[in-house]
Amino acid sequence: MPELSVVVIAKNEEKNIGDCLSSVGWADEIVVVDAGSTDKTIALAKKFTKKVFVQPWSGYGAARNFGVKKATNDWVFWMDADERMTPELQNEILRSLQSFNANVVAYQVARKAFFMGRWIKHCGWYPGWVTRLFKKESGQFTENRVHEQLKVRGQVGRIHADLLHFTDPDLFHYFEKFNRYTTLAAEELIQQGERFSLTKLFLNPAWMFIKMYFLRRGFLDGLQGLILCVLSSAYVFTKYAKLWEKSRE
Repeated sequence: MPELSVVVIAKNEEKNIGDCLSSVGWADEIVVVDAGSTDKTIALAKKFTKKVFVQPWSGYGAARNFGVKKATNDWVFWMDADERMTPELQNEILRSLQSFNANVVAYQVARKAFFMGRWIKHCGWYPGWVTRLFKKESGQFTENRVHEQLKVRGQVGRIHADLLHFTDPDLFHYFEKFNRYTTLAAEELIQQGERFSLTKLFLNPAWMFIKMYFLRRGFLDGLQGLILCVLSSAYVFTKYAKLWEKSRE
């Protein structure tokens, strides 16, 4: 059976990194790429693997590509520190690798995301198929500033067991990321040649809320669903407001 490397990127994740790496302790190799943590993340990661690399931050895609290059096995599973592998997902991954199919070079998994303690089943979040398991020689990450994507060359299969994602336990944590992510998103729009307009500033956030809360039935996710949809709309508004701000500069 082909051997598996797990690649994790992290920064200041001492609350998460232990549980994350423990859930993949069965893997043949674990590679951690740290973006210069100032807490105990690096020390905790070294309890699970010798392959901990501290790198200056150059973006999510670049960090993941670096980790993949450091992996020595043919197959790679990538994840973030706030994610957990379940025993069911482990078993299905091992079965998929054992029943080798030369045509399949990657597999999508369903991601089960928790926001403020609640599993978000709607809002367009679940099953939220993401390509996580792939043959090293057949995949590479785009180097976007934010929301990087794994591009694979070949057929993609599916694994149906869930990957757990503990995205935002509280609003404090959400807004810690909010400012950083909206800035990166605005910078990416500038790189793509996007021009600011009042139409995008007002209509795009409104459409985001309508799509998530009504069309994708976010109202079924209770108060957490409502908060998530409002904040997602605010994210889009802030992204375009920062685009306007940076365009003036």
